[in-house]
Amino acid sequence: MADAAADAARDCGTAGGAQRILLEGHVQGVGFRPFVARLARENGLTGYVRNCVGRVEVVACGSRAGLSAFREGLTRSAPPIARPRIVDCAEIEPRAHRDFQILASDAGTEADIYVPADNYLCDECRNELHDPGDRRHGYPFINCTQCGPRYTLIERMPYDRPNTSMAGFPLCAACRAEYTDEADRRFHAEPIACPDCGPQLSYRCGGETAVADEAVAAAVARLRAGGTIAVKGIGGYHLLCDALDEEAVARLRERKRRPDKPFAVMVPASGADGLDEVRRLAVLQPAEAAALCSPVRPVTLVKARNPRPLPASVAPGLDEYGLLLPYSPLHELLLERFGGPLVATSANVSGEPVLTEAASVETRLAGVADGFLHHDRPIVRPADDAVLRRIAGRARPLRLGRGNAPLELELPWRQPEPVIAVGSQMKTTVALSWGRRAVVSPHIGDMDSPRSLEVLQQVLDDLQRLYGVRAARMVCDAHPGYTTHRWARQRQPLPVLAVQHHRAHASALVAEAGLPGPWCVFTWDGVGFGDDGELWGGEAFTGEPGKWRRFASLRPFRLPGGERAGREPWRSAAGVFWACGLEPPVGPADKAIVREAHDRGINSPVTSAAGRLFDAAAAAVTGCQSVSFEAGAPMMLEALCARRAEVMPLPLAQDAKGVWRSDWEPLLPMLADRGRPARQRAERFHAALAGVVRDQALRARGALGSVRVGLCGGVFQNRLLTETAISLLEDEGFAVFLPSALPCNDAAISLGQVAELAARSRQDRHVD
Repeated sequence: MADAAADAARDCGTAGGAQRILLEGHVQGVGFRPFVARLARENGLTGYVRNCVGRVEVVACGSRAGLSAFREGLTRSAPPIARPRIVDCAEIEPRAHRDFQILASDAGTEADIYVPADNYLCDECRNELHDPGDRRHGYPFINCTQCGPRYTLIERMPYDRPNTSMAGFPLCAACRAEYTDEADRRFHAEPIACPDCGPQLSYRCGGETAVADEAVAAAVARLRAGGTIAVKGIGGYHLLCDALDEEAVARLRERKRRPDKPFAVMVPASGADGLDEVRRLAVLQPAEAAALCSPVRPVTLVKARNPRPLPASVAPGLDEYGLLLPYSPLHELLLERFGGPLVATSANVSGEPVLTEAASVETRLAGVADGFLHHDRPIVRPADDAVLRRIAGRARPLRLGRGNAPLELELPWRQPEPVIAVGSQMKTTVALSWGRRAVVSPHIGDMDSPRSLEVLQQVLDDLQRLYGVRAARMVCDAHPGYTTHRWARQRQPLPVLAVQHHRAHASALVAEAGLPGPWCVFTWDGVGFGDDGELWGGEAFTGEPGKWRRFASLRPFRLPGGERAGREPWRSAAGVFWACGLEPPVGPADKAIVREAHDRGINSPVTSAAGRLFDAAAAAVTGCQSVSFEAGAPMMLEALCARRAEVMPLPLAQDAKGVWRSDWEPLLPMLADRGRPARQRAERFHAALAGVVRDQALRARGALGSVRVGLCGGVFQNRLLTETAISLLEDEGFAVFLPSALPCNDAAISLGQVAELAARSRQDRHVD
C-alpha cells in the first residue's frame, strides 16, 4: 500500500499547499473515509485518504483556505457516530493529484486499533425500511456505514466483511455495486445485506413455523394474544410481551422467576423527535430525551407519569420506568406492527450474560417463551443493552453495553506492560490496558454460573485478539471469596495482582477525571473485602491512585447472615438496631437464633457498608423483609422521597486507628417511629447521609488543605443522595466529580484495577 500512496503523491504539481493529517479515535467502521473524500472534494482538494489499521491518514493538496476549512470540518462535521481527533498535521511539499482518492487499507502499518461499538438504526435506513418503493422495504437487517452491528459480529481485525460473521453471506450484484461505490453511503458498510443475499428470519412456536415477513406477522399475533416471544437482536435475545397487559407481564415474571426487579419497556418511535409515545408514559427531562435519542439508544430511567400508564407489575414499588426506543430494524418492524409498548427484558437466566444462540434459547427458556423469533446472522459475542440514569443534570451509565462499549479511555499514567483486569463479582466487566489506553468491555454479568465464566474467558481472549495486545499480567479483586479472584489465581497462566475493591473504585474515578490530587474519594457500595478482613463499603480515601489512605468511614456493625443480608434487608436492620441495644422494628417474629448468632459473631461479619445501612433504613421505613434483586429495598426507599429534607448532623470522631467514623445511631429512633410518615423518614435519612459526605470532606480539607471530591460506588446511583451531597459540598466550595463515561457501580472496578496498577508502577517499577 505504501507504493500506491507514493505513486499518487508523485503525480503532482503545485496548487497552493499540502498537508499530511493523521487522525485517531472512532474512525473505523463509521463511514469516515467516504466522509473525508466528500469533504475534500467540497473544498476543492486533491490527494488521498486511507486506513492504517486503527488510524486514518489523509494527504490533502489545494488552496490554503480550502485546507483550513477541510481540517476544521474533519472533526466538526464528522459522521454522528465518529469521534475523530487529529493527532498530527504536517506541511508537506505540494504535489498535484488528479483527484481525491480512497486508497486501500494499509494493514501493515502499526497503529492503535479501534473496535467499533454496535450502532442503532439511522434515519436514512429507517426511511428506506418503511418505503414500499425501496428494495429493502421491510427488510429487518438493513444497515449502512452509519448504523448496524459492529462489535457483536467482528471476529478479527481489520474490520472488513471477511473478518465478520457476515462472511457467510455473499453479496448479490446490487449490494456489491453499493459496497464498491465510493459515492454510495453503503461504501464498505461491512454488514451490508438485502432480502436477496442477507440474513433471514424464522419463527417457531410449537409445531408452527414461518419465515421472512410472515415470521414477523406470526410473532406480532402471538404478542397480541398475550404471549411472550424470545427475539434475537443485535447482541442477544430479548423476551418481549405486551407492556399494557397486566396478565402477560405477571405471567412473564412468574415464568422467569423475577418477582420484583423492574422490566425495561421498548416504546414505538413517533412524532417529530420520536418521543411522543415516551412522553405519554413518562415526564422527560432534556438530558433523558437526549439520551433516549442518542446513537447508543440505551435503556433510560425516567419518571413515570401519574396516574401510572403501565401496570404496576412493570416496576413494582418504584416511580421510574426503564424505557428505550427501537434500535434495530427488526425491533422497529415489531413495534410498528404491534402498535404499542413492549416489555423488552434480557433473555437470560437471572444474572447470567444474555443468550445469543437459538438452540440454547429454546432449551433454557422453553418454559418462559411461547414463541421464538430467530435469525441466521451469528452473534460472535453478547452485548446487553446499555442503561442510563439522569443524576446531577447528566444521563450517566449504570450499565455498559450495546452502543457504548467497548469503551475506550486514556489513562493519566502509562502502563509499563499490557495488563488485563477481571473486575469484581457482580456487574462484571473486563478491562484491557496498554500504554495509556484502556478498553472496558460491555457488561458481562454476575459471576455465579459456569456460563458467566465462559463468557468472561471469551471476552478476555477476544479483546486481546481484536486489539492485537497480549497481556503480561492479570489483576483481580482482593476478596478471596470472589469467583473472579479464585478463577484468576487457579486457572490463568499469567502473574496475578490483587487490588482492594474500594481503591479500585477510587482509581477508576480519578482515571476518568484525569486531574491531579490530592483527592478525597467516597466509595460507598454494598460490601468489599477490606485490608483488615472486615467488609468495607462506606469509605472515604484521600491521596491519589497508588497512594490511597483510608481517611473516613461509617460506624461498623455486625451483619447477621452475612451474604443473605443482601436479599433480606431486615437482617441489616437487625444488625444496626442490635448494635445499639434496640429491638429492630422489622423482621420475623422469632429472631432468637439469628440474635444468638449475631451476639456470638457466627456468620455475622463486621461491615461499614453504606449499602447495607441503606438496606437497614429501607427495611425499617417500608417494612420490606426480603427482595429478589440487589438494592431493591434502597430503590423503594428513594422512590418514597419527594423533596430534600433538612440535614441532621451525625457525630464524627476518630477511632483507635485514626479513621474518622460517622455514627448513624441518632437516626434509629426516627427510622423506627411509625408515627412519622414513611416519606418524611426516608427524606431525612437521605439528607443525613448526604451530610455525612459533606462533614467528612470538610475533615479531609482540614487535614490536607484543598482537595477534589469524588463520589463513586453503587450507592451513588441514588439520585437524591448524590444530588443532595453535591449541593452541600459545592456550598462549601468543593469541586465535585461523578463518573460520566463509566458507571459508578462495580462495572468500573476493572478499569480501576488497571488504573491502580499503572499508578503504582509509576511510583515503583518493582510492584509484585
